Amino acid sequence: MLRSVFAKTLRDQRRSLLVWAVALAALVALYVAVYPSVKGDSSFAKLIDQMPKAYRALFTTGNGADFTSPAGYLNTELLTFMGPLLVLLYAIGAGAGALAGEEDRRTLDLLLANPISRTRLVVEKFAALAAGVAGLMTVLWLALLAEGQLAGMNVSAGNSAAALVHLGLLGTEYGAVALLAGSLTGHLGVARSAAALLAVLAYLLNGLAPLVGWLQPLRKASPFYQYIGHDPLRTGLSGAALAITIASIAALVAAAIVTFTRREVLA
Repeated sequence: MLRSVFAKTLRDQRRSLLVWAVALAALVALYVAVYPSVKGDSSFAKLIDQMPKAYRALFTTGNGADFTSPAGYLNTELLTFMGPLLVLLYAIGAGAGALAGEEDRRTLDLLLANPISRTRLVVEKFAALAAGVAGLMTVLWLALLAEGQLAGMNVSAGNSAAALVHLGLLGTEYGAVALLAGSLTGHLGVARSAAALLAVLAYLLNGLAPLVGWLQPLRKASPFYQYIGHDPLRTGLSGAALAITIASIAALVAAAIVTFTRREVLA
């Protein structure tokens, strides 16, 4: 008899989580190793200033690209594009696989044959997703602190933790989108594609809104704005952004519960 969907899901993901953790630590090591060669060299900042405005809007935080400071360098090189990309890949994959993946493999009916309600199944699957993201953010934070010290990159422990809390919530939100799409359709590919498409659209909205007048009023609706719009690596946690993101996640999970409990599952 299955006692904990949460524990089983994490156990099933243990190898993939290890691979993701190693990949994130290696990514940090790569960027940290390059930093000494650009530290104090203003030519990199000048190069970015000469790039098209659309490029700068999409690949910097919008708060400057000061490569001479650890915060400016990490914002541009890690936290604006590559870091979110990897976190979203993991979270969307985990969210899509939580229900739609089980249904696609024809194993969901075996889970439901246990004395477990559908509500509990969704909640524990989501909890495993959130725990996986939290674990990866912890690895990323420790890698930033430890590897940064080796390269003379003095990153604030508090502000870097704040930035990764917001990044983890961004990933969790899109994981919840994939979970909802999977609960609605039962199709793994649809769940992945829907969440990925919405993430790309939100990224473009956040990046291009400062350049396109009619997009500006919509910018704050983008989860990417809630993630990095206030520049957490410099300013720390944003209570408003946290509240909006957590409320959005809760609404998505609640919707997933409602739709999954009402839908007929493929045998």
